[in-house]
Amino acid sequence: MRLTLCKRGALIAPVLLIAGSASAAYPIAGVEPWHRPAGAPKITQVHHDAAWYARALHGISKPYPASLRFLEDQGNWYTPFNHPGMLPPYDIRGWHAGRR
Repeated sequence: MRLTLCKRGALIAPVLLIAGSASAAYPIAGVEPWHRPAGAPKITQVHHDAAWYARALHGISKPYPASLRFLEDQGNWYTPFNHPGMLPPYDIRGWHAGRR
């Protein structure tokens, strides 16, 4: 039993050393939520091309409702609005068409 714990420690120690050295090389945003690290990446512009809008509006017929104007302000963060969701019969936008 003791030998097994020693073996585990010997395997884990190099991983922890590598992880520690990697974290010092690149800033981690969010460790101190009140302070953004000086070297943290910043999004300076957002560009959504026609393909992005086609995917975001998949399954929605024209004329598009005014409630979808939020897409114009959508940044580069994750949004579930332009990804397939639940399978049929709850798939009201037809993301999984032909799949039953």
